[in-house]
Amino acid sequence: MSGNQRDHDIVLYGATGFVGKLTAQYLATAGTGARIALAGRSTDKLLAVRDSLGEAAQDWPLIVADASQPSTLNEMAAGTRVVITTVGPYLRYGLPLVAACAAAGTDYADLTGESLFVRKAIDQYHEQAVETGARIVHACGFDSIPSDLTVFALYRQTQQDGTGELTDTNFVAKSFAGGVSGGTMASMIEFVREAAQDPDGRRLVEDPYTLSPDRAAEPELGAQPDARWRRGREIAPELSGYWVGAFPMAIPNSRIVRRSNALLGYGYGRRFEYAEQMSLGRSVAAPVLAAMATAGNAATFGLGTRFLDRVPRGMLERVLPKPGTGPDERTRERGHYTVETYTTTTKGARYVARMSQQGDPGYKATAVLLGESGLALALDRDKLSDLHGILTPAAAMGDALLARFPAAQVSLDVTRLN
Repeated sequence: MSGNQRDHDIVLYGATGFVGKLTAQYLATAGTGARIALAGRSTDKLLAVRDSLGEAAQDWPLIVADASQPSTLNEMAAGTRVVITTVGPYLRYGLPLVAACAAAGTDYADLTGESLFVRKAIDQYHEQAVETGARIVHACGFDSIPSDLTVFALYRQTQQDGTGELTDTNFVAKSFAGGVSGGTMASMIEFVREAAQDPDGRRLVEDPYTLSPDRAAEPELGAQPDARWRRGREIAPELSGYWVGAFPMAIPNSRIVRRSNALLGYGYGRRFEYAEQMSLGRSVAAPVLAAMATAGNAATFGLGTRFLDRVPRGMLERVLPKPGTGPDERTRERGHYTVETYTTTTKGARYVARMSQQGDPGYKATAVLLGESGLALALDRDKLSDLHGILTPAAAMGDALLARFPAAQVSLDVTRLN
């Protein structure tokens, strides 16, 4: 890719949306010297966003682009090294921009949690992106960087220690607080609705290797359920007394992690099994809460992927948070998350990777993760992998992100437990 000839290092597409504005604010305060432009459908709204960002952003160019006009996306992609986009639901709006970036050899990062969108991007644009040298990196927010990068960090540590490959690996959302993202809700509804309309899509959703580059090459490890209710000690002795239930984003996150393993030449191992849960604590009520969370998750995906297409769009839109909306600043600042990913290696070594951030996971923390992903793709090209095509955060820029996290106040450390 002739990145040095581009006008911009990063174009932020969707800059006038809620998470788009937060990402613009983060980039404006990051002090990187990157050449950044803001893109969206309305010049007036883009001007208002830029005016709110302070002196550092006042010379950022503004680009009018619209998913309904592919020529504007093509021109935008051709003029920059990296496009980062917050415009979802991605199944509805995302593929024209993937097409533009794949054709132009331009790197790309988004926030999707829509596995069927990623599958479509793989099927339609992976080969072209490989040929043009584009890195199309999906799931660069709270979905799915904590999942993907904690496993990648475990992999790097076991490589360094010479303790074998990863086997039974479990992500546990230990604590989190924050608002419900209207964009995330819209994306999940679109994802489930698409599966309900298409039996083949539903089968893909249920397959643990939805995003595999070669399904036939994947190991047969038996059932890897996405909705689990169990005692914490079944995962690790350190979780004795805890109860865990289904994590709402286990389906998209786990598929991203398994794709990373395949893209990295099965570096995690051929016996790598992965599951995601969330902790419901150690109280007397914890087992009931964990069971309810698991049942609710199973019902949402089990029934939703069969019947949601029968529910009128307008009915759901009236009761769910709207895309482009979010919590107030106080709520965003008080939010936080801590996740722990446990693994046992083929040589019997046990490790845990802990990752945490201050800030609402779906908003402030996600804006930081997306911003850092864009900066890694644009500025840390010597730390990126030599892979191209439709990638994951770990496969494209795992080492670059691990190096960037401390300065971004993202904590990620790996501890050996035995």
